[in-house]
Amino acid sequence: MKIAFYGSSLVSAYWNGAATYYRGLLRALAAKGYDITFYEPDVFDRQKNRDIDPPEWCRVVVYEGTVDALNAVTAEAAEADIVVKASGVGFEDDRLLERVLQNARQTALKIFWDVDAPATLADLRAAPDQPLRKALIDIDLVLTYGGGEPVVNAYRSMGAAICVPIYNALDPETHHPAPQDPRFSADLGFLGNRLPDREARVEQFFFEPAAQLPGQTFLLGGSGWEGKPKSSNVKYIGHVSTRDHNAFNVTPKAVLNISRASMAENGFSPATRVFEAAGAGACLITDHWEGIDLFLKPEEEILVARDGRDVADILSGLTQERAKTIGERALARVLADHTYAHRAEEVDAIFRAHAGARMEAAE
Repeated sequence: MKIAFYGSSLVSAYWNGAATYYRGLLRALAAKGYDITFYEPDVFDRQKNRDIDPPEWCRVVVYEGTVDALNAVTAEAAEADIVVKASGVGFEDDRLLERVLQNARQTALKIFWDVDAPATLADLRAAPDQPLRKALIDIDLVLTYGGGEPVVNAYRSMGAAICVPIYNALDPETHHPAPQDPRFSADLGFLGNRLPDREARVEQFFFEPAAQLPGQTFLLGGSGWEGKPKSSNVKYIGHVSTRDHNAFNVTPKAVLNISRASMAENGFSPATRVFEAAGAGACLITDHWEGIDLFLKPEEEILVARDGRDVADILSGLTQERAKTIGERALARVLADHTYAHRAEEVDAIFRAHAGARMEAAE
């Protein structure tokens, strides 16, 4: 089956946290025989900051950030059996959704894939007349990056016929154990862009423990932190290319996951960083959110902190030996239960069941 997928970017992770998710899932679907075209706009300097070339398993179409170019690429939706509009594409999202739905064949399976469901749902509650909410009646499936039962119930209450969470996972070809790199030596590393709904949590879970532990070293990667006040034991290295993520994850004694506020409040939304770090065999400390134990076992495969004091306490008592053991257990767990091959099996079953029903309904 042919998939036309309209998303933010497949070839650039620059200000694009969904890139790892897209790559892992779509590569696994391509391995199952799907013919995929990914359409992405040339916005936010993403094309100037590509970290991969267009892959052989997916046709990538980059279009200018203009309405004419958007109209041209959405016309190609008519050639697909499955048409996907992702959230947060970044250019004329409402118009893109409208044009994709207009151009899709009557028999095509129409999907909205939400890679930031808590934020999207908050927007829909604040403005019920948004085009997306009106379009839910014409969308066959809502798939989400995570969110569990709270997100499913919320989408159903707003008119979605079916909503299914498809969680992040590990792509072992991309994220795996690697040699340590002295550039990333530290007691604790954190990698994340500076975002409004995460900054306060980064202050609490990263900057405050750093100030409390002047004898330990902290490594900060990601865009936008240049002007942020930092204690002297915090080393800021700016944007870290995805090609360096494995070394970044495996070199510090531990690495930190900090959820955005909306994700933490909703729960059941493991970030891509969780699986990237586990796939490298890293010892991961995460802020607390509901549902962690569905993916990794606290205290054995992952360490959980409810506040900055917990982070400081964990680091104070964490030995290299225990960190190594936790990382090894996390790697074994995600390889056994949480790869994108596992997720692709689930998505393939969903596609086939609902595509068949869609074609029968159109006859």
